[in-house]
Amino acid sequence: MGLAQSQHRFHVRQKVTLMANRYLVHTVGPDGEEAELVAFAHQKRMAFKEHVTFYTDESRSQVLFTFKARQVLDVGATYDVHGASGTRLGSFRKDFAASLLRSTWHLSGEGAAGEAMGQERHQGVALLRRLWEFLPFTELIPFAVPYHFDFTAAGRSVMSVDKRFGLRDRYVLDIADPELDRRLAIAQAVALDALQSR
Repeated sequence: MGLAQSQHRFHVRQKVTLMANRYLVHTVGPDGEEAELVAFAHQKRMAFKEHVTFYTDESRSQVLFTFKARQVLDVGATYDVHGASGTRLGSFRKDFAASLLRSTWHLSGEGAAGEAMGQERHQGVALLRRLWEFLPFTELIPFAVPYHFDFTAAGRSVMSVDKRFGLRDRYVLDIADPELDRRLAIAQAVALDALQSR
């Protein structure tokens, strides 16, 4: 079946390899478990200009969509999301100043989707994550406490991304806005993990 606009819940799971970050995006079955693989993301590490390509599967033979930074190594960079044909789907950016205490992102879709703002749901967890980063040797131990993001526009829910408890990076993406392009939502969900420390 593949990725469809009618789908509203996805599991996003990071797959760590030596030279790249990879993400598997599955639909969620009726039992709450991973179902069909609908996207496979590949991000090269140590790139000067972030660029993540999403494919239909792990063979990487067919591009589904991409996101790419407009600027080189900029903490407040804007990332444009394009479909396989090059059509612009929207963009997102991290609000650097607001993110000092609570990670904040701005997500902008083309057409009716409009613009949404996403923040970490719990201020206490946000502060705990920042303290964790200052402790010595914590770069060797992942921050295992779940953190969540809620995206809203004009007081209505657009989407949420919930991190699952554990050492592996796993997320549940729930999309509430039927107009939000699923590719744009998935790109933002992956960026919350891949670009969070920037």
